[in-house]
Amino acid sequence: MIEFPYLVALALIEQDGKRALPLGGQALKSPLQSDQTPGPIGEKLVKDLLIRVFQRSEESPLRRAAGDHSLLLIQVSMELMQDKIPLLKEKWIQSGNKEEFLSALSDICDGIWCLKFERYKGSEFFRI
Repeated sequence: MIEFPYLVALALIEQDGKRALPLGGQALKSPLQSDQTPGPIGEKLVKDLLIRVFQRSEESPLRRAAGDHSLLLIQVSMELMQDKIPLLKEKWIQSGNKEEFLSALSDICDGIWCLKFERYKGSEFFRI
């Protein structure tokens, strides 16, 4: 169980032929259990991140860089967030290898969700 859980929204995007990985996070009072979804806190983090990404599109067009796994929410300890996420971010920006990035995330995270939108259903979190 994570002692100091942190929930982080990540967007894997490309803009002007370059990869970017904006993110935003929030500390949790207690870790999410394996059968829980991120709920309202996760929805707020994703919404805030998407607004930032949308505003960024004024500079130049952008696109999802990892298909359905371009918008992620992860649960990670504060320590690993500070130590490992910047390294993983840098490596993904350089390589663009989605499978390697997701594998490295799964090694350090205590939950990874992607958010998908389906017509007539709305958006839902799916654990990956």
